[in-house]
Formats: sequence, C-alpha cells, structure tokens
Amino acid sequence: MHDRPLDCLIDPADAGAAPVRTVRCVRPEGLAAWSDALPAADRAWLRAQGFGAKAGELLRLPGPDGIASAVLGLGEAPSPGRTSPGRTSPGRTSSGRTSPGRTQGPWAFGGLSTGLAEPSGSGGAWILDLPADVTADEAVLGFCLGAYRFDRLRTTASPASVPARLVRPAGAEEGETLARATWLARDLINTPANLLGPVELAEAARDAMTAGGGQAEIVAGDALAERYPAVASVGAGSTRPAQVLVARWRGSAAADDAPLLSLVGKGVCFDTGGYDLKPSAAMLRMKKDMGGAAIVLALARAVMARDLPVRLSLRIGCVENSVSGHAMRPSDVLRTRRGLSVEVGNTDAEGRLVLCDLLAEASDERPDLLLDAATLTGAARVALGPDLPALFCNDDVLAEHLMHAGIAAHDPLWRLPLWSGYDDWLSGTVADLNNVSSKPMAGAVTAALFLQRFVSGSVRWAHLDTYAWNDQGRPGRPEGGEALGLRALFHGALRILNLRG
Repeated sequence: MHDRPLDCLIDPADAGAAPVRTVRCVRPEGLAAWSDALPAADRAWLRAQGFGAKAGELLRLPGPDGIASAVLGLGEAPSPGRTSPGRTSPGRTSSGRTSPGRTQGPWAFGGLSTGLAEPSGSGGAWILDLPADVTADEAVLGFCLGAYRFDRLRTTASPASVPARLVRPAGAEEGETLARATWLARDLINTPANLLGPVELAEAARDAMTAGGGQAEIVAGDALAERYPAVASVGAGSTRPAQVLVARWRGSAAADDAPLLSLVGKGVCFDTGGYDLKPSAAMLRMKKDMGGAAIVLALARAVMARDLPVRLSLRIGCVENSVSGHAMRPSDVLRTRRGLSVEVGNTDAEGRLVLCDLLAEASDERPDLLLDAATLTGAARVALGPDLPALFCNDDVLAEHLMHAGIAAHDPLWRLPLWSGYDDWLSGTVADLNNVSSKPMAGAVTAALFLQRFVSGSVRWAHLDTYAWNDQGRPGRPEGGEALGLRALFHGALRILNLRG
C-alpha cells in the first residue's frame, strides 16, 4: 500500500478552464476592515448571514453566475501564551490553561473540502487568500485532512465523496507531506482485518519503505522465533503467521555519523484478547490495534519525503492475537530477545510482548532517539480520553520537546510518569517478570514500565500510548482511523535531533 496522491490538490497549471475562485480567510478582529472594502451587496449578504469569522465558519458569496467567492473564519489570532506549554506542569500554558482547542490551527480549514464541494463534483478549484499569521503548510494540512475519504471498498460513491479541490499554494511542502502520511496511516487503520492481516501489513510497510528508497526485510517462520521469540509467541494462536518488518533508510545528506532515529510500532491486526477473551463489544474496533504500526510507518514516510539528514530504522511487529490450541495461555512462561523470562498474567496484554523484542533490538543499536507507538492500554484512555495520547519518556528534555511540538502542531500529548515505585508490581512468581501488574491500578504506567525493562538505559526513548481512532467526525477529523501523535513525533524529533530550532 503506497502513499495515496492528494487528489484534493491540483497544480495551478492543471486548473484548466473550470472556474478558479478565492477563499478569503479572515479573523474577527480584521472582519470589519475587510468587509468595508467589499461591494455593498456583499456587505449586506455578510450581515444578513450573521457571519462573525468564527473558526471554521464558511460563507459563500454569490455572484452573477452563481458562487463568486467564499470567506472562511479563522477565529481569534493566537496570543503569545497560547501556542506553547509553560513550565508550570506538562501540557499547560503559563496561565495554567491547556492550549489545544484555544486556537484552531489546521482544523479551521478542516471543513473546507466538504463545505465548498458542489453536487456534480465539477465546480472548479479554489485558491486561498491567507493572512500573514497563517502558513500555507497549516492551511493545506487542514484542508487535506478534511478531504480524506476511505471509500475504496464501496461499489458506489456518493457525490459527497468528491471533495472540492484546492490549487496548491507555494511553500506548503511540509503540510502536504504530513497530510499524505496521515492518509496512509488512516487507510491502514481503516482497512478491515480480513483484508489486512500480519502478512499484508508487513508487505504494505515493506512496499511503502522501498518506494521511498529504503531497504526492508520481512522476518518470518523459524527466523522469527529465533530473533523475536515473544512476537512469535503472541502470533502462534493465529493461522495467519506473525511477521516482523525491519527497514532502514538514509537521507541523501546523511553521513555515517548522522543521527540514528529508530521507530518501533505495534501491529496487532486484530486482537481477540486470546484466552482472556474480550467481550464482543470490545472487539468491534480491534482492527485498529495496529494503529501504532501505522503511525510509525507514516512518520518514517514523512522523514523520507522530507529527505531529512538522518539514518532511519523501522521495526513493526505484525501479528494477530487469536484463540486456538496453539495460542499462548495464562500462566505460560515466554522467553524474550533480551533474555528475560515473562509469565503471561493476561493474554490480552499482548501488545507489550510484541514491542519488547523490537525495543530490545532497536535500543541495542544505540540510536540517538528511539520512539515507539502503540494502542497499548485502555487505562490510558480512561485517564486521558480519546484525543490525548499518553507520553512516557525516560528523558525530560526529550519529553519537553515532544510536548511543545504537540501543542504547536495541534496534536497534543500528555505526559504520564515512569513511576519506579510501581516497578515491583511486575515481579513474576515463576519468571523474571509478569506481563501485567499485580495491582488493579495504573495500567498505562505499569505497561510502560514493562517496556522500559527492554530499553537500554543510555538510549533516549519515548513511548506513545495512543487511541488511533476518531469516535466521531469533526472538521479535518473524520470518524475512523487517526494518526494521533504523528505530527507531535515528527516535529519533536526534528527539534531533539537539532534539525530544526
């Protein structure tokens, strides 16, 4: 599965004979001055419609031949204290208020593709007239995220599936890159599990990496059991064989001593819970349990598309957690790549078993930065809800960079502690450790502490416990798979690796 083209964008030369109209983007504080310069009829239309330039508010302006132009509200301009977290506590501004949601960022543009679409889908294209405080990257990112549709499995398409097109503005290369990466992650997460099993996920990741100039191998069979025994144990219950994708890439300007960025993703293509079987309602969205894999693959593709001067490695554990006579059982003891033995306290805590072997191998390479993403625990969702991925990090400077990046990119994270006081809750009775805590509390924290056992102590490491799903549609965020944390990890990695100030 390769990156899909952003068919909602067109080059200026390709606009053709169809009309190209303008969307003027204004803020409430500039609305009066802007509207005073309009013809009297347009001013009257604005007043009659009660247009106030609220964030995402869209109004079409009529002309003699139909729709002449449109105006989009951006909401109030961000003040200096709203776009970056202060040092009072993680995720908070110096005023003590959380900043995501206070400004709309790309989401102000998230409804444009549907708001400007015409029933025939042939209404021409639009160009954006942006104020000085909005970048083309931000606008294009929001527009493209709102234009996303997962309709490749439909036999018929409704007119609403054909979004409006935007003439590609100059200077939006990064916005396009992140939009394209997000589309890739969403496509993978939205694909039903019968169409995307471990083999298909590994092949999709291999194809995506080699298409970008990387080298990739798929580890399976006896080699998998030898190199990644815990991954093999999780996948043993399924007739669809477990696999691990290992890929590498180097930027065109990356020397032998360039920073090594290592990415690890949980790719559980469907999770029944194993013998600790989930209730049926809890399985309805388990096709998204490979969301962490989709996010790190999308992150890798963004790094490659921008040709960053880094060395990149990617590991994805592709498995299905099923029930059968070959499946791991509660109380089984598994071996791991690190050499630690693990007692299975719960077969539904399989994600950490998938990640532990990959983190061990990745950290042994001594990367400059190790990032992993996983739909790991329900406890993180209970604590933070669906929109805030939980961030665990063994380095305060790295954590601060990721937090700042998430706030600035409107992709917020919330840091939870690697609280060493709970470490002995994972002590095993017949093995070195258990895969679940002995206490019915702090489930996300103890899961992260389990992973930390397999990371070399000198390696800067961050773990993202993400939901990877939108429960309901919002502008720019359609219901379904979502790359939550992607932009925060991308921009945070650039900062911690000194690739951007």
